[in-house]
Order: sequence, then structure tokens, then C-alpha cells
Amino acid sequence: MDNNPIGELMQNTIESVKNILKVDTVVGDPIYTPDGITLVPISKVSVGFGGGGVEFNSKKTGEQRPYGGGNATGVKIDPIGFLVIKDGTVRMINVTPPASNTVDRIIDMVPQVMDRVDAFIAKQKSDKV
Repeated sequence: MDNNPIGELMQNTIESVKNILKVDTVVGDPIYTPDGITLVPISKVSVGFGGGGVEFNSKKTGEQRPYGGGNATGVKIDPIGFLVIKDGTVRMINVTPPASNTVDRIIDMVPQVMDRVDAFIAKQKSDKV
């Protein structure tokens, strides 16, 4: 088992997955509208990966053993929404069904919370002046 081809198969697959999974895959290029709105597409990426191999016995000693192996990768990209940026305000417009668990709901609320924190800080600064 000195030089099994499974390592090369795995390396090639990992390189291919790396080429697919760039930041641009999750956070798309901004879209600028004439009325000053910026839309940033957001996607969810799911990846599954597996592989394996086996060396078969050889009847002759010293002969290179036959080898069989393979691997599989699945990549799923789901658009989940758009960040809408207008007049310094950011909000998320979902294109997926509503969040079904607490973690998803919290993630959905992050842009709204950030807007409220920014507004609160701005109000505190204006009250001090």
C-alpha cells in the first residue's frame, strides 16, 4: 500500500470542490439599481464528500497489486435571500420558507438588530451634542 491512487483521487476532488466553493458562491456580486438600492444575493451551500478504495491480493509475489477505488462529492447551492441596502439601512429579504428553529430565527434577525443598534448609537450621540 505504498502509492494508492485514492490519495490522488481525493486531492483532485478536494481541489474541484475548492474551486466551486468561493466566497462569491455564498455572497454574490452586488446588484446596483438606478434608484440607489444595492441588492446582494445570499446562498446556502451544502457539501457531502466520501471516498474509499481497496487493494486486491495478487497471486504473484512482488507484483503490483490491483487497486480499485472511487469517491463522490455532492454540492447543493440554495438561494436564501437578498441583503437590501438603501440609505445606509440593511435588511434581509428571504426567498426561502420562514425559519423553523431558534438558530435560524436569530440569524434572520441579525440585520434588523444591527439597524436598531446603529439607530440607538446615533440617537445617543445626537442627544449629547
